[in-house]
Amino acid sequence: MGFLIVAVATYLLLTLFLAYLLHQIPRRPVQDRPDWGHIKDIQIPAVDGGMLETWIVEPDMPSRGTVLLAHGWSRNRDRMTSRARVFGKLGFKTVLHSARDHGNSTPNRSMTALRFAEDIEAILNWLDEPVLLYGHSAGAAGAILAASRHPDRIRLLFLEGCYARSKEGLRSLYRGVNPVFGWVLGPMIVFWMDVYYRFQMDTISPVRLAPTVNVPVLIIHGEKDQNFPLHHAWRLRDSFPGGGAELFVATGSNHSSASLDARYPDAIKSFVSRHIKEGGCSN
Repeated sequence: MGFLIVAVATYLLLTLFLAYLLHQIPRRPVQDRPDWGHIKDIQIPAVDGGMLETWIVEPDMPSRGTVLLAHGWSRNRDRMTSRARVFGKLGFKTVLHSARDHGNSTPNRSMTALRFAEDIEAILNWLDEPVLLYGHSAGAAGAILAASRHPDRIRLLFLEGCYARSKEGLRSLYRGVNPVFGWVLGPMIVFWMDVYYRFQMDTISPVRLAPTVNVPVLIIHGEKDQNFPLHHAWRLRDSFPGGGAELFVATGSNHSSASLDARYPDAIKSFVSRHIKEGGCSN
């Protein structure tokens, strides 16, 4: 009996420590500065008094509007440069920021999907105009949360590599890293994270938020995404009201490489052209 108590206590303490440690995963910033348009490198105030490093890239032609792009966990604004370039070629001003605790933005050791959403909202408040909102992975989870809170500020929504349900997405992510880790330790780690979220993880799951989002949505997903397998994208697509979401599946792509699909630029251009007139107004 004593051994069982010690084993359970050890398991609980280990998973609690791992839940904390996973929020401290070393960041993996990349370097990919925009190479088009007119670039402004500025800092925008964050909700906690910190600052968000931000690029604003004005196109070389009259602007059709603004696209705000949010990167995923452990990355930085440079991660979204290749995606922003597609919109820049279509005549849009693009805004790329590093979330807090990423890139050269100010630290915040409790980054979650809620914090990613706060950073998106900080940029939205600073811009003070409707935008096309694009998020990848954790940035996508933050993007749909921000869109549900500020429907009047979002013209189109792009969700790349997004999970459907928060808890299921995390468990899938951990199993992809290591099956033993995912199956044995993952469920309890997710429980501790839910405690940290004050048991709000289900309420901010993208499939729970989708029915409240009434703008055109393009879901972008890698066919071979091991973090969040393709069924996440199907379920998310079917959660938006009135068939308002479309799905682009990047053949053979993983979680981060969907934008490298040769068909990706045309998919973006086609979706945008069907919803925004050439002059910039929504259809």
